[in-house]
Amino acid sequence: MNTPLAVVLATAVISAVAAPSHAQGQATSSPTLNEGPVVAGVCLISREAIFANAKVGQAASARLKQLADAAEAEVESDRKPLDAEIKAFQAEAPKLPDAQRRAREQALGAKLQPVQAKAALRGREIEATRTKAMGRIADAAQPVIAQVFKQRACGLLLDRNSVLAGNMTNDLTPAVVQGLDAKISTIAFEREVLPPQAAGAVPTR
Repeated sequence: MNTPLAVVLATAVISAVAAPSHAQGQATSSPTLNEGPVVAGVCLISREAIFANAKVGQAASARLKQLADAAEAEVESDRKPLDAEIKAFQAEAPKLPDAQRRAREQALGAKLQPVQAKAALRGREIEATRTKAMGRIADAAQPVIAQVFKQRACGLLLDRNSVLAGNMTNDLTPAVVQGLDAKISTIAFEREVLPPQAAGAVPTR
């Protein structure tokens, strides 16, 4: 009967705008493999590190957590009146006849169903909000990436996270973070609202 509401809502935030703080670091590999020559025209970038370390990404992550905490509190408020009834049933269940236990269980399930549905809906709304916020940050970062790409005379841009080893001198990530910080430090947004009949759909930006 116990629904882990925090899990339903938190999973949308655990992988939110900010990646782990160590994302700013270079690819982990043997030092000898990182001592190769610089490959002219080949540049690297980590979008995850940009989201994690840019001011706007950190602000968006903090805002997402606020929205998730508020959604969780809303669901818990709906569930709280049922707690005493659930605890009483759990204590009495072993002593009840099978038919009576099943009837009580079904009655409690019917009461919990709307709360669980709201928890699932709020979780999807938080994920939709995260997707839209990341899209806005990506849009803001794109011109900065293009500018740094041109300044560094890059001819090819690779995802740093897919590089197994090599010289990481041409990593554009720190310069992009610096440029994005100079351009924008925060974005304002509220939780996306999904209609119940389309609760499973995450709108595109």
